[in-house]
Amino acid sequence: MWVSSKASLPDTSSLSFGSALNPFRLPSQHNSTLNSPSRSSTVAPVHCSLRELRERIDSVKNTQKITEAMKLVAAAKVRRAQEAVVNGRPFSETLVEVLYNINEQLQTEDIDVPLIKVRPVKKVALVVVTGDRGLCGGFNNNLIKKAEARIAELKNLGLEYTVISVGKKGNSYFLRRPYIPVDKFLEGGSLPTAKEAQAIADDVFSLFVSEEVDKVELLYTKFVSLVKSDPVIHTLLPLSPKGEICDINGQCVDAAEDEFFRLTTKEGRLTVERDVVRTETVSFSPILEFEQDPVQILDALLPLYLNSQILRALQESLASELAARMSAMSNATDNAKDLKKNLSMVYNRKRQAKITGEILEIVAGAEALV
Repeated sequence: MWVSSKASLPDTSSLSFGSALNPFRLPSQHNSTLNSPSRSSTVAPVHCSLRELRERIDSVKNTQKITEAMKLVAAAKVRRAQEAVVNGRPFSETLVEVLYNINEQLQTEDIDVPLIKVRPVKKVALVVVTGDRGLCGGFNNNLIKKAEARIAELKNLGLEYTVISVGKKGNSYFLRRPYIPVDKFLEGGSLPTAKEAQAIADDVFSLFVSEEVDKVELLYTKFVSLVKSDPVIHTLLPLSPKGEICDINGQCVDAAEDEFFRLTTKEGRLTVERDVVRTETVSFSPILEFEQDPVQILDALLPLYLNSQILRALQESLASELAARMSAMSNATDNAKDLKKNLSMVYNRKRQAKITGEILEIVAGAEALV
C-alpha cells in the first residue's frame, strides 16, 4: 500500500524529472510553498513514468476506499460496544448501593469475607487486557508499556508478580518474553460476554482466596471519548467495602458520563457525530431491610460484582480499541487523500512538461526547414 501513517512530505523545490526533457524545467514553487500553511501543498520527488504514476494513483484511491470503509465499520461497532457498557451500568450501580447498605449494617460486626480481606502484600497478580487485532494506532503498545512500567515498580518494591494475559496481542507479547511469569493466557471474543468475564473472575478468585497472591490489579484501556482513551490500573482484589472500583491510590474511578456515537449523512457522505449522555439509576431505598443474614448476602454479591466489573473492563477495552482503530483509519484516509492530490499534481506537471517538449521539438524542426 502507498499510504503512510506520517503526513510529512519533502519540499517541492526538490522536484525534478530525469528524462530527455531536462532542459525544460518547471518554474520553482519554493516561495509559494513557504507561504502556504497547508501540508498538502508540498509535493514529494517522484521519479517514474506517467504510466507508473497512473497505476500508483489508482492504488492510492483503492486504499482510501478500504480505510474509509474500515473507519465506518469501526464507528458502527464502537457504538454497540458503548451501548453494552451503558446498559450494564444501572445493574452495577444498584449493586454498589446494595453492597454499601449491607456494609453499613456490618460496620459494628466482626465478619470474615475473603474478597474484602486486606493482608500484607507479597505477590501481585496483573490482569492485562489487550486487543486481538492491529491497525488501531498505539492502543496495544500503550497498554503494554503501562504493564511494563508497573512490573518495574513492583520489582523496585521487592514484590513478586504474575501476569494473566487477556487478548491475542498481549499473549504474543508475553510469549516472546519467557522471563515474565504468566499464570494464564486467555483470548477474548469479538464481543465480551459474561462467560468470558467469569473465566477471568474464577482464576483471580482462586489465586486470591488460596493466598497465592495478596492483591489483584486490572490493567485495561478506559474509554474516555472518541479520540481519547487512557490505560489505567485498578485494584480488583481486595474489593472495596462499598463495591467501588478504585485505582492503586484508592480513588474511585467509576464513570458518570458517556459519549454516544451515531452515523449521519453530511454533504452526501457518512460522518460520525457524538452526544454526551448520563445514565440515570433508580435510587436505592434507605428503609429496605434484608431477611437473610447480611454476611451471606455479601458472600453472594461480591463475586457477582467482581464478575460485572471484569465484564465492564472488557467492554470498555473493546470500545477503546474500536475508537482507536476508527481514528487510525481516519488518519490513513486523510493521508491517502493528500498523497493522491500530490501524485496527481506531479502527474499533471510531467504530462504538461512532455507536451511542452513535443511542441518545442515541432517548432524547432519547422524553423530548421525554413
